[in-house]
Amino acid sequence: MNRQISNTSGHPHCGRVEIVEYDSTTVGTRRKVRVYTPPGFTRDQEYPVLYLLHGIGGDENEWFEHGEPHLILDRLYGDGKLMPMIVVMPNGRAMPEDRAEGDLFAPEKIQAFERFELDLLHDLIPFVEANYPVKTERESRAIAGLSMGGGQTLNIGFSHLEHFAWIGAFSPAPNTKSPEQLAPNPQESAARLSLLWLSCGEEDDLKYVSDRTRAYFSEQGIPHVWVEESGGHDWPVWRNGLSEFSQRIFRSVRGE
Repeated sequence: MNRQISNTSGHPHCGRVEIVEYDSTTVGTRRKVRVYTPPGFTRDQEYPVLYLLHGIGGDENEWFEHGEPHLILDRLYGDGKLMPMIVVMPNGRAMPEDRAEGDLFAPEKIQAFERFELDLLHDLIPFVEANYPVKTERESRAIAGLSMGGGQTLNIGFSHLEHFAWIGAFSPAPNTKSPEQLAPNPQESAARLSLLWLSCGEEDDLKYVSDRTRAYFSEQGIPHVWVEESGGHDWPVWRNGLSEFSQRIFRSVRGE
């Protein structure tokens, strides 16, 4: 496994972020992914995993460079508010030329975000489970994302409840399936999800996506957490979403 450590303080109370590459049979190339391992990480312990997805203008670097999840999570660990976990930050644009360049809304690039579902399930998750000491049951696997990645999170998470028990969408974009498509069997979704989180800024032009989605969840009796906060379609909302969501996952108490 090729490994490039992209930040480390060497301090035992800080986690580490590294860039690694995996073979994607879905795309037909080697792809880069950032992986955060928590403070005190050891291969003698197995960890749950959060797959954290970026927006349409980003790649595997977006969360790290703009959201600074390592700093958010390190602070929460220091305060004793977080379950030890590994966080995987992939590139959700599953195509050979996967940089965020040119027309981001070109049809082939939008299709690449849809194709990522296969890359995640068939290539990335098996890679992570083969190379890191992680738990493999669904209760130990979470998925979350912002904007386009929030839509991917809902689409993939609800379609694969056999893989994910914890779902967090921050300002999901219009790529989000209609609520009826997301959860055609509300009772099953309600029974299998340990936590469903949805948050959005009150000034976000895309808030209608969250509004229609949460309204359906409420009508159909699917337990979820809805957070509407000040701000628009921007990083303060997404950083806060990660902070709040990460504190609630991989615990035995069901989300109310």
